[in-house]
This record gives sequence, C-alpha cells and structure tokens, in this order.
Amino acid sequence: MMSLTKLIIDRKCIAVFFILSCSLIGPSSVAQTASPYELKTGREITLLGVGAAIQGGLFAFNSTIDPLTPADVSALNRADVNSFDRKATYHWSTSADKLSDVTLAGNAAVFGLLTLGAKPMRQDIKTVGIMFVETIAFANGLERVVKAVTLRPRPFVYDPTAPLEETLTRDARQSFFSGHATHAFATAVFTGEVFRHYFPHSRLKPVVWVGSLGLATATCLLRYEAGLHYPTDLIAGAAFGSLVGWGIPKLHEVKNQSALGRRMDIQPWSTGSANGIYMRLAVFSR
Repeated sequence: MMSLTKLIIDRKCIAVFFILSCSLIGPSSVAQTASPYELKTGREITLLGVGAAIQGGLFAFNSTIDPLTPADVSALNRADVNSFDRKATYHWSTSADKLSDVTLAGNAAVFGLLTLGAKPMRQDIKTVGIMFVETIAFANGLERVVKAVTLRPRPFVYDPTAPLEETLTRDARQSFFSGHATHAFATAVFTGEVFRHYFPHSRLKPVVWVGSLGLATATCLLRYEAGLHYPTDLIAGAAFGSLVGWGIPKLHEVKNQSALGRRMDIQPWSTGSANGIYMRLAVFSR
C-alpha cells in the first residue's frame, strides 16, 4: 500500500493526518476493509436476555410435563395421524439418531472453521460470535416453547418395535417442531448469509451454501429415519430456523453504507503533540 498524502499541522492549528492508500486489489478483498455488521449494546442485551429468560423458564416448565403412560401408548392409533405424516410412524433407528447429531455438529464446525479461517471474519469474531449465539438461543428457545405447548408424541411412539422405556419419557412428547431441523437450518442460513456479506464477490459462496444446507438437509432426513420427527415437524423447523438464521444477520447489517463508505476507513490519530485524522481509501479495478 503506498502513501499518497501526508499532512501534519501542529497542535496550535487543526491537525490533520491524511493518508490515502491505493492498491490494485481483487473485488473479494473490498469487503475486508469494513465490517458489514455492527453491535448495539441495548439491542444485544435485550436479545441475549430474552434468550436466557426463555431457556430458564423452559427448564422449570419442562419438569412439570407428565410423560406418557403405558396405557397412553397402547391407546395411540396410527390412523389418527394425518396421511402426510403417517409413514413416519413406521420408522425407528438409533443409528440414524446418532448420525443426525454428527451432521448437526458438522454444520456448526463449518461455521467455526470459516470464522477462524477467514481473516475478515476472524478479526470480527466478537460481532460474529454474539450474532451466532443470539441466533441459536432465539431459534431453539422458541422451538422449545412450541414443543412444550403442543406435546405431540414422536412417531416412534406408535411403533411397537421401539423400546417401551423410550416412549415413557418427557422427550417422547416433544415432536413438534424439530429442534435439530431448527438448529441445523438456522446455522446453515446464518453461515451462508454472513459469508456472502464478508465476501460478496467470492466464488466460494455457492460451495458454502450447498455444503451447509446439504448438512442441514441430511440432519432432517436422519431425524425422519430415526422415527423422531414427522415431515411437518421438519418442514416447520427448517422454515423457522432459516428465518432466524437470515433475520439476525439482517438485523445487525450496517445501514446506509455506500460503496465508498465500505472502501473508506477513517479513524482519529494522535502522537501526543499533534492530533488529526487517518483516512485510507481502497481502490480496486475489475
């Protein structure tokens, strides 16, 4: 980067330190000069506080939920399940259940590796990290509220081949809507949105989107095969998770930032004997 202009006026005058740095850089580097997101103390405290309050309230409320009894299980009839969801009641697989946890963790790993491996995101890790925590807390919190209200039996409860001890738990009554689907799609959409804002011209954007959404879809399919969720549980979870994964970054976007504003970095400057302003303008060619 070459310095084009530098001007210092002593402290008796208005001191100005002006540096214009120009270089021919690729379009993908332009987004690295400024963060596309901003934190606001009041908003973040509110979002995190609401998330914590929901989690705390649910912990207390869930302890009051009564599990199904053997009589309740024997009284269940597959014919009472709507035709779209009914096929799920024939599924039960512990291996698919465990694999769904792996794909869910894989989605979080993709986000973590991108955050640590991409310099602009790593340098902005506080903002990115807080937004991610808000996304997961908000998505999972509301999903669990719906579960606690609807108390829908999971599909495997209808399957006589499933172990009875599994059907007689509180968790067996919390099918709608899917927490794994919510978490997976919230993470996937959040990852894709954040990456495209930091690297608007990157050729890797489709790879990130396809990879993260592919893992999220695999998570949903495995939850279905495990007999833990109906298709409607998974569709609702995926839709709600996607909405939150898109909405939280959108809420934090820097507003009214022009193309020039994204390329220009202005900061106060001082040596003790003189004060001024530092300005850097990134110039690029296509």
